[in-house]
Parts: sequence; structure tokens; C-alpha cells
Amino acid sequence: MTIQWFPGHMAKARRQVTEKLKLVDMIMELVDARIPFSSRNPMIGEIIGQKPRLILLNKADLADKSITEEWIQYYRKQGVTALAINSQTGANTKEIVAASQDLLKEKIERMKRKGLKPRAIRAMIVGIPNVGKSTLINRLAGRNIAKTGNTPGVTKAQQWIKVGKVLELLDTPGILWPKFEDQETGYKLALTGAIKDTILNLQDICVYGLRFLERNYPDRLLERYRLEEIPEDIVELFNEIGKRRGCLMSGGEVDYDKVSELVIREIRGLQFGAMSFEKPSDF
Repeated sequence: MTIQWFPGHMAKARRQVTEKLKLVDMIMELVDARIPFSSRNPMIGEIIGQKPRLILLNKADLADKSITEEWIQYYRKQGVTALAINSQTGANTKEIVAASQDLLKEKIERMKRKGLKPRAIRAMIVGIPNVGKSTLINRLAGRNIAKTGNTPGVTKAQQWIKVGKVLELLDTPGILWPKFEDQETGYKLALTGAIKDTILNLQDICVYGLRFLERNYPDRLLERYRLEEIPEDIVELFNEIGKRRGCLMSGGEVDYDKVSELVIREIRGLQFGAMSFEKPSDF
């Protein structure tokens, strides 16, 4: 299955990001802590060039903590500051302002030496759909300014948001790229909810998720569905899960669509525990 999703408003958003770049001091790039590599839009790197960048690994509560720390060290070796945060609960979000000030320390010092009073840091916040940008902005601003939703593609316009007196954020719509060079990237994005389920073949996504669990967290898969062993044949695995969880059609046959919806929902909903779908050594 080929996974692509590039609505018209995303092409417009790319142009807007390019146009507004000269107005900001830095970029805050929000990524999914479960898939820090796959949830980074390569177009963003091309667009922003040498602008100072702060990478925010959001939804850190859903990811494997030890692997998230590997990612933070990975970025640090590249000279990039990264923070693991949870925009829903606010975990570590208070560190964002201090990290931004540290990132622009030299620029702020230059302004002071010239006798200028440093103005608020202007930052553009970017990221793929459903990564939590609007939730983070509302958290930082302390009020509901940015529209939020649990489906990708909610934000479709840009807006400036003040965060106290020290930070101004420019929100942007989530941007996916036109074509995934690696289809596994598409599967990871789909499995974690970055692409609308309505345009996906959920059975294919479920197969990817089950095989990932089999390779990386087999004990969790066995325990969750009370399996004695994991069948090699994927249809048998679907059947076992369907029978144990009541995903049946009239006549007692397993409903594979219901199995797919169940497994994907439980992977996203932490029923298998916190998981990371990629680590630095994979790349």
C-alpha cells in the first residue's frame, strides 16, 4: 500500500512558512517522541536553512523513555537542542522559554551591548499534522487560543500568540511532505495517527503494527491477547485476536476490519505500554 496525504492547504502552508521565515528569530520543531525521525518533515530543513532550531519531542509519555534519551543525545551530538515534553500535561514545557533564550543568547547579548532592550523572542512553531502544536501553544499561553483536535489537519491558518513578555509564537498548519521516500515512514505516521484513518487501509496498518510488536515487544503482544505463542501466519494471528476479543461477524467468522481497528486503537492508547517505533541506531 502506498500512503500519501498532501491536501491543498499544506502546499499553501509551505509557501506561508517560507514567506514568514524572515520575521522570526528561531524555529520550534515539534516531533512525535515515538517517531522522531519519521515525524520530521525533510522539507522544513530545506526551508529554514540555518535558523536556530529547538526540537521538541512531544507525547514523550507515549514513548520509551530510554530511547527518547538516546534521541536527545543524538541531536546534542549534532549541535541541536532537544527537549522531551508532554503538551497535554505540561511536563517539561516550562523549560522551553529558557532553552529558547539560551539558543539566542549571543543575539540577545549583541543587542544589550548596542544599548538596545531585547524584545520578545519570535519563534515559528512547525510540525506535521496531529503532533500537538495547538495543544502546546495553548499550554504555553495559559489559555485556549489555538484550535485543537485529535485528528490531523485542524490548524489551517497562521496566527501570532504571545507567551508572557519573553516569547511570541507563530503557529503554522501541519505540513506533510508530498511523497514519502520510504514507505515504512508512511506506516509509522499512520500507526501513530498523523494521517487521517479515513484514507488508509487499516488492515495493512494493523499488520505493520502487529509485526512491529512481534519483533520488539513480543511479551506485551502475548500478554495483551493471552496468546500462548505468536502465529507466523498473519491471518492466524488476526483470527486468534478476533476470537479472544469478540471481533466476529454473524456466523462466527472473524471481522478483520474490527480486529484492525482494535489493535490500532490499543497501540495508540497505551494498552501495550509506552513504545518507541524507531531509535537513532536505525538510521
